[in-house]
Amino acid sequence: MRQSIFAVALVVADYDTAIAFYVDTIGFTLDQDKDLGGGKRWVRVTPPGAAQGSLILAQADGDAQRAAIGNQTGGRVGFFLTTDDFARDHAAMLAKGVVFEEEPRHEPYGTVAVWRDPFGNRWDLLQFT
Repeated sequence: MRQSIFAVALVVADYDTAIAFYVDTIGFTLDQDKDLGGGKRWVRVTPPGAAQGSLILAQADGDAQRAAIGNQTGGRVGFFLTTDDFARDHAAMLAKGVVFEEEPRHEPYGTVAVWRDPFGNRWDLLQFT
């Protein structure tokens, strides 16, 4: 048996704002943007060069979903963006205004720094050693 995680839903306030951040600022690829009717869309983005793993940008629908924006993982880092060149991507993200919570640090597993998307979700930028 072979299984993998195809995608993770990320609840956002607005489809287009999320696309602008993840595609234009971070450099993800917009793989799909399909109108599903009733104001819903299937929006899927993937990191550059990724063979698998994507985000489904899901616009919040209702008070409970709006309350979860930016806190889907209870304040913990819940998303991990790996890179083959930490220094390059860290510098590029800073230049585009991405907010990092800390300076890069070296851990036994690699170089890492925590950043936030504009919705409040906490991410690690990570290069494994």
